[in-house]
Amino acid sequence: MVDPYKKSGLRDTFESLVVTVILAVFGTTFVVQAFKIPTGSMENTLLVGDHLLVNKFAFAAHAPALDHLLPYQQVHRDDVVVFKYPYDDQTQEPGEYFVKRVIAVPGDRVKLVHRQVFVNGQRVEEPFVNYGSPPDPPQPTDDFPPPDGDEYLTPRWSAEISKYVDQDGELVAPPGKYFVMGDHRERSWDGRFWGLVPRELISGRPLLIYWSFETPQGEYSRTSLADRLSQTVDLIVHFIPKTRWRRTFKFVR
Repeated sequence: MVDPYKKSGLRDTFESLVVTVILAVFGTTFVVQAFKIPTGSMENTLLVGDHLLVNKFAFAAHAPALDHLLPYQQVHRDDVVVFKYPYDDQTQEPGEYFVKRVIAVPGDRVKLVHRQVFVNGQRVEEPFVNYGSPPDPPQPTDDFPPPDGDEYLTPRWSAEISKYVDQDGELVAPPGKYFVMGDHRERSWDGRFWGLVPRELISGRPLLIYWSFETPQGEYSRTSLADRLSQTVDLIVHFIPKTRWRRTFKFVR
């Protein structure tokens, strides 16, 4: 004979587990998701080895009627955003996730002149920008749109960019598209090289750094079994001294 209380207890445990899994899947799909920073393109705002919680709800696609009922947000200039790379040249589909800063929103006119950003004709102060210490040498991307050739653009962007450049040599962001760049300008593969980000590919805003571990440049591109084992041992042995404790639970701005 089966004990009815025991059966009820097992059923409650199973149901609780199912609910927990459903909530976890819902949360990582629609509300919050964890990401890690593999490159230095956003230094010093975000460092290689920073682990982020990304608020996916803020920029979620939704019906306009819900704007005043739920805490959705508009994408603004200077926002740090997570999005899918707009166009993979091999698959011709959106690619991996990137994190960059919004420089121009739809309708804005933007240009770079000797590394200085101008939006709608106004010089923009960017305290978050990093050009290295000492500064990196001049690069072709210090001026944008490219005044003398487009050899550093992807083939697709090279073919399209003229549609968005006005007679004053400024890039005009069209409806529903955003121009983004990394904070470490000379180490960032960003909109200067491959173009604009459609609104529907922006998936969230970094909320906070929940953990940061000192990680060399290029470490995450080493994916062999030996490299993975070495990285795991390094994490275990140096967890305390290499954790950047001052960055733990730091909000991203």
